[in-house]
Amino acid sequence: MTVGLFVPCYIDQLYPKVGKDTLEILEKTGCNVVFLQDPLCCGQPMANSGYEKMTSGFEKPFLKALPEVDYLVTPSASCSYHLSHHLLKPLVSAEELAKVKELTEFLHDVAGIDKLKASFPHKVGLHLSCHGLRGLDLGTPSELKVPYYSKIEKVLSAVEGLDLVVPPKADECCGFGGSFAVFESAVSVKMGSDKMCGMAEAEVEYVAATDMSCLMHLEGVFRAGDSPMRVMHIAELLNSEE
Repeated sequence: MTVGLFVPCYIDQLYPKVGKDTLEILEKTGCNVVFLQDPLCCGQPMANSGYEKMTSGFEKPFLKALPEVDYLVTPSASCSYHLSHHLLKPLVSAEELAKVKELTEFLHDVAGIDKLKASFPHKVGLHLSCHGLRGLDLGTPSELKVPYYSKIEKVLSAVEGLDLVVPPKADECCGFGGSFAVFESAVSVKMGSDKMCGMAEAEVEYVAATDMSCLMHLEGVFRAGDSPMRVMHIAELLNSEE
């Protein structure tokens, strides 16, 4: 199986380890990984701020890659959602759109987790990001009165020694929301602080999520609040060998 790896721009620039871990995880599952090396951005930052027209041409590297791979995988639920529901949706078939997968979605639905060898003996709180939960159906949002499921928790069950905690309001927004954190900074920080308090009450050492954008925001809130908690992308957990 040939997989195209899309490492979002902010991960590439600020959290390159997450991209490296994603690559190694895909290789562990037996995938032939093709790294998309063109300067890539899904266009989400501009589109979310009302400047979608500025993303003209952003679709070209993805349109070039899709016919050449079995799946296009990215370690970002929000970027995956934007690609499949906005940037590429008017341009390709439903079959091609179905190739776009967030990392844990790919591991759960396609590759399986039986080949993963990971160990992380720590207490980790799970933050369920909005795009992954409500956009990509990675789990059950708390507002829906339906049987609970979580693809993320199932994938993380492969990590030996992991003490995973899903605290109350785990699926409440962290407050980042892209440009929302800039234009409504006071509300954004308060939402992040509420998330920090919930995680602190659960006495976790780390907070994990499918989106480094959420974690970047929470990391700033943790530092400002002198919290000892640290953030980790799910790819880092799945590739850990402590």
